Amino acid sequence: MFLFLPMASSSTGLYYFTQTRITLHGTRTIFKRFVKSHTNPFYTYPSPSHSQNPLSVINFTPIKKFHSQPTVHAKNLRNCWSGSSKSDRSETGAKMTVTAIPCIKDRSLMINGKVLLSGVPSEVTVYPLTAAGSSSCSSAAFLGASSCVPSSRHVFSLGVLQECKFLCLFRHKIWWMIPRVGKSGSEIPIETQMLLLEVKEESAVYDVDSARQSLDNTFYILLLPLLEGQFRASLLGTPANELELCVESGDAYVQTTRVSEAVLINSGEDPFELIKNSFKILEKHMGTFTHIEHKKKPVHLDWFGWCTWDAFYKDVNPRGIKEGLERFIEGGCPPKFLIIDDGWQDTFNEFQKEGEPFIRGTEFASRLMDIKENSKFLGLGADLCTDLHEFVEFIKEKYGLKYDLVLKVVFFAMVSLLKTFNIIDSCRFVYVWHALVGYWGGLSPSSEKMKKYNPKISYPVQSPGNVGNLRDIAMESLEKYGIGLVDPQKIYDFYIDLHSYLSHCGIDGVKVDVQNVIEALGTGYGGRVVLTRKYQEALEDSVARNFKENNVICCMCHNSDSIYSSKRCATARASEDFMPWEPMYQTLHIASVAYNSLLLGEITVPDWDMFQSHHNTAEFHGAARAVGGCAVYASDKATEHDFKLLKKLVLPDGSILRAKYAGRPTQDCLFVDPVMDGKSLLKIWNLNKLSGVIGVFNCQGAGKWPLKEGSKNVFKSLVLSGHVSPLDVHFLGEVAGENWSGDCAVYAFHSGSLSKTPKEGRLEVSLLTLECEIFTISPIRILNENIHLAPLGLIDMYNSGGATENLSCPDSSGCKVRVDVRGCGRFGAYSSRKPSYCTVDGKKEEFTYDVDNGLLIVKLGSECNVKVIYVWY
Repeated sequence: MFLFLPMASSSTGLYYFTQTRITLHGTRTIFKRFVKSHTNPFYTYPSPSHSQNPLSVINFTPIKKFHSQPTVHAKNLRNCWSGSSKSDRSETGAKMTVTAIPCIKDRSLMINGKVLLSGVPSEVTVYPLTAAGSSSCSSAAFLGASSCVPSSRHVFSLGVLQECKFLCLFRHKIWWMIPRVGKSGSEIPIETQMLLLEVKEESAVYDVDSARQSLDNTFYILLLPLLEGQFRASLLGTPANELELCVESGDAYVQTTRVSEAVLINSGEDPFELIKNSFKILEKHMGTFTHIEHKKKPVHLDWFGWCTWDAFYKDVNPRGIKEGLERFIEGGCPPKFLIIDDGWQDTFNEFQKEGEPFIRGTEFASRLMDIKENSKFLGLGADLCTDLHEFVEFIKEKYGLKYDLVLKVVFFAMVSLLKTFNIIDSCRFVYVWHALVGYWGGLSPSSEKMKKYNPKISYPVQSPGNVGNLRDIAMESLEKYGIGLVDPQKIYDFYIDLHSYLSHCGIDGVKVDVQNVIEALGTGYGGRVVLTRKYQEALEDSVARNFKENNVICCMCHNSDSIYSSKRCATARASEDFMPWEPMYQTLHIASVAYNSLLLGEITVPDWDMFQSHHNTAEFHGAARAVGGCAVYASDKATEHDFKLLKKLVLPDGSILRAKYAGRPTQDCLFVDPVMDGKSLLKIWNLNKLSGVIGVFNCQGAGKWPLKEGSKNVFKSLVLSGHVSPLDVHFLGEVAGENWSGDCAVYAFHSGSLSKTPKEGRLEVSLLTLECEIFTISPIRILNENIHLAPLGLIDMYNSGGATENLSCPDSSGCKVRVDVRGCGRFGAYSSRKPSYCTVDGKKEEFTYDVDNGLLIVKLGSECNVKVIYVWY
């Protein structure tokens, strides 16, 4: 029988719902629980353990009570105020104005006087963020919805989305996001985790008071589905152009009737500022994650690395690693961090017997037998070492991955100057790979060494959102064979034991993979959000305790459960793997990492993954890493390298020229499809200390988005033309200095051309499919009436401007300019006049000067220290 008790308080909208045998004693017990919860809004009904019979009890677990009051559905537009109260306006006679705060009027969701959603159901409510005491932001609010029926999964209609350009990021697989652009609600996929809309004159989002479209009212609206209590939200469209909100706990026993903070909705005139400000609002309000600006970044990000995956796959071994490191060093590109990927752990697969035919999918069913390394790194199985500790010690000492006190002092002296005393404790790293659950198939319950963590075979249950997009062979395997899941009460002990052992072996950090699988294992543990947060907190605590830096790379973690639970982890993979064997995936990879970085870049430093320098698309991938603001690491096989290409990314000391931010699409690329529309180039912008950089990529004709209708997935080379402008570099004014006139020097890497242009100017660029060009855009400094200068940096490097550290004029007349540059090679600058002479570290050096375009080139020495260049006029 069922007992259904509606609560009296309309502000909570919660119900107590249970299925049990109704007796006098049972009814009294249930009523006592009901009264206790009704008088205490923070009371949570006891949930059954995962071992209980699912039919024995269904408990509704209410979300924490939201204290702000919902907005009243406005009876007319003028009830949507932007300022003091209505009574204040009546007394002062102030002019009524339209607010940026979202409000509902006549069943329409209004923002800035525009209709975003029409036919909004009465169950949908707007909760102003200011009412929650979280921020003074006048344009942000929460969307909530309610139902009369408790459930662990609700799908609420938010109304019909009016036609306008949108960009969304959605999970096409359980592990990964990709972008999609469109104009109607029907094009918004299930599992959308970010929705950005452009509202402008030519869109069909009309002013309610008149049918006229605003001429100067272009702005952006951002919707971010969130975590609320034990529930996770996502967005999706319908064939009728409705926008729907899905709210789910991932545990049939965790139910609700109402959410009030399921979606943040915010608006602004600058899309990049809008996204950044929205995440900072949420960081303060939610308290469950930390913005990237407040995280400690791993130092490996500034050094070239090598990952063993595509070089060996699971056949990684000590001798192969040794040979690979030697080849890189001989070629002049020494890796300063190494990732020993999957293949080093002690695992067993009970579903694939030796000598039997291979069964596809069983490779994901292997389970961990021990936290220690496998036989390849032990005893007679390893020809270079007796164990992992000895091998790590060997490669650090022999191949320069180990640093001593003297090197540390010298390095700190250099870096402290460059980084304004931002202390870097270490500069050489070895990471190893492991899955969040230990291995793909978890821990083996039959292993004596694993029993202390109480692993039990659990079978993932995917949400309708996941199975509604692309199925994944790894998940299908895990659903079939199960996962040896560590007892959540033991997960901290497992990570501590694993990481302390690795640290003892000299390992400096970990790459933690297969993270999203946790969302499918929440039944009996309070749901997906609760279990994800439990594992995430344990992982971050163990990394902080066992490794000197915040040395963790998160991978396969693109669900919002993980994103909004990231307190410390500062690096996360931005897309699906680099797949050297998939010729039609290369352009999708570049586009995915750039668009995904719009969201991920506010939480982490996005990792754009490894690539192979000898691949036929290596130039394409290398250029993208140069503008991505990400780590640069290769997965070359030991005998297959293109060192000429790598030296455009890597200095002889193994350092790289990393840009300041996460690389993102330029504003004019946000709402176009650079992979499939047949006309749009992809432009990615970033900043260095004194200049900007733009990478332009032709991704058309060489790939097709998953789940996207269109042309066949066949290669078709296209020549496309576009333009670049200093205005494409967002926040360029941050580095332009005072009294900037707006003029810039623009240097094209491949053509070697230098142009002077105003900030509104445009330069044409034409590219074939899979071709790219990189533009360094340097604001021109006015030193005096006749002398103007713009440093370009090391012009033989993709991100040349990343080498320029400082510019100053010790001479007030402007006839002497000092430029601090890190690295070696050729330093370039725009100069309005030919200098009298140039010095490098106090010695006169020869230079060349092109009177036609003002290109000044000074040759530097071969050492990779910081050099002081003086230009004398």
